[in-house]
Amino acid sequence: MKKNLVGYAFISPWILGFLVFTAYPFLSSIYLSFTRYNIVTPAKWVGMANYRALFSGDPLFWTSLGVTFKFAIIALPVGIVVGVALALLLNLNIKGMGFYRTIFYIPSIVPIVATSTVFMWLFNPEIGLINKLLKMVGVTGPPWLQSSAWALPSLVLMSLWAVGGSMVIYLAGLKDIPAYLYEAAVIDGASPWQRLRHITLPMLSPVIFFNLVMGLIGVFQYFTEAYIMTQGGPEDSTHFYALYLFERAWRYLDMGYASAMAWVLFVIVMSLTGLAFWTQKRWVHYEG
Repeated sequence: MKKNLVGYAFISPWILGFLVFTAYPFLSSIYLSFTRYNIVTPAKWVGMANYRALFSGDPLFWTSLGVTFKFAIIALPVGIVVGVALALLLNLNIKGMGFYRTIFYIPSIVPIVATSTVFMWLFNPEIGLINKLLKMVGVTGPPWLQSSAWALPSLVLMSLWAVGGSMVIYLAGLKDIPAYLYEAAVIDGASPWQRLRHITLPMLSPVIFFNLVMGLIGVFQYFTEAYIMTQGGPEDSTHFYALYLFERAWRYLDMGYASAMAWVLFVIVMSLTGLAFWTQKRWVHYEG
């Protein structure tokens, strides 16, 4: 009993911080989502009014939800494919591989604000580096972030900049695949594609599943890049759900409405994560 008390005493700062900064705001947001609350005046109970307004009287809610889903559908699979492909290349046994791995990983640790600022210049249609390079080969570059058709694809393209973080996890997964599986496949005459299809990808599937779940949670909270680079424009083409939630909370001080939006987002993310866990039985292979 005494040992338990000592243990609880050591972790009490964490428990206190968790209760104050995580559990209390989390539970409070449930109550606030049924109120009208602007921080200045006391919260007023309005029942389901916030949820009714969300689903029936707020076109920007659906727009932001659509933008977020579009981004998730494109950016998530593209990020996984590029991350796995990059890890496969960086898993080759050639000289100087440590240097290449470092180069590809560094972008993932650059602060998002700095990255966003650099990409605002890269995507600038007049003075940006990308359009200048395209012009050198006779191609007229698109207006990128200044066009409602190109703004979202530009952010998808930018998301690949930080793929080095997931690449490291894929690389660790590749290193964990037993060599004897490849040796047996070579003896049986399996081609490189067959080894990739029947050994590498199945053995790597737990790592892919992990990155899929983490990526799923991440894309539905996509905020900083859109806030810095586009502010939701042009024509709401990059008005992500998290950005709209932030605006309702801190620009309009509509905390009750923002809390309702947060809980809708929570239900969506939990549902999609549950769906991912349900489908893993069909395509994720665990050794042993």
